[in-house]
Amino acid sequence: MPISKDFTSILSKDWEINFLQCYPNGYLKYTDLCNILQLTAGVHAELGGISFSDMQEHHQAWVLSRMRVEIKRLPKWKEVVTVKTWINSLENSRSVRCLELYIGDEKIVGCETFWAVFNTSTRRPESLALPHEHFKKYPDDKATELQFSKIDTTFAKTFLAEKKILLSDLDIVNHANSVKYLEWCLDAIDAGTIQNREIISFEMNYLKEVALGETISIGKSKTENPMVFTVSSSDKTCFALQIDCK
Repeated sequence: MPISKDFTSILSKDWEINFLQCYPNGYLKYTDLCNILQLTAGVHAELGGISFSDMQEHHQAWVLSRMRVEIKRLPKWKEVVTVKTWINSLENSRSVRCLELYIGDEKIVGCETFWAVFNTSTRRPESLALPHEHFKKYPDDKATELQFSKIDTTFAKTFLAEKKILLSDLDIVNHANSVKYLEWCLDAIDAGTIQNREIISFEMNYLKEVALGETISIGKSKTENPMVFTVSSSDKTCFALQIDCK
């Protein structure tokens, strides 16, 4: 698609929190928080002519590599939130995108994401084939207190569960959707930690894609704060999650 007449290098978009997105306590699910952030990034990419549809002309797609989310508080059912997003850097096959979530003038969530350009035919990274010079980059503007990092996965793990990847786990890129990994791990956490909104930040590393029919295992560190989870397939770590609580 051509660049939209409504395109700007910094996008702000409103979302109303609906009941399907909430835990029983009425607060937004952490998984749906990530969905809202990624959907906003998708809207910005579409307006700027580098969306999934645009990239598929070159057999390319954006895939998430790392994500850090810092939470002051979660929004509640019926609240209207504003997500602000901009590109921190974009070079060759890599891009860092920042996002902030507001209620009114109050920033309640900050997020930093690291994306890679992925060839959906070869399943390998490659340089972006589309022009992006019209996106102003903001290398000095950060959305989080800390930047995303490489999570240590060498710890001794406690086995939690085994799962076979189903069709409902897949997304349009034909691999397990990034938010599904978070969902699998959060399902293993004590419900009170979720319901009492004790999580103040979480960070995710995506290391290897998993596909339909694969069997994955979920492991957890013995430390409780931070908690570290891994998702593995054939003894290879595919995903790591670190959660920090109050």
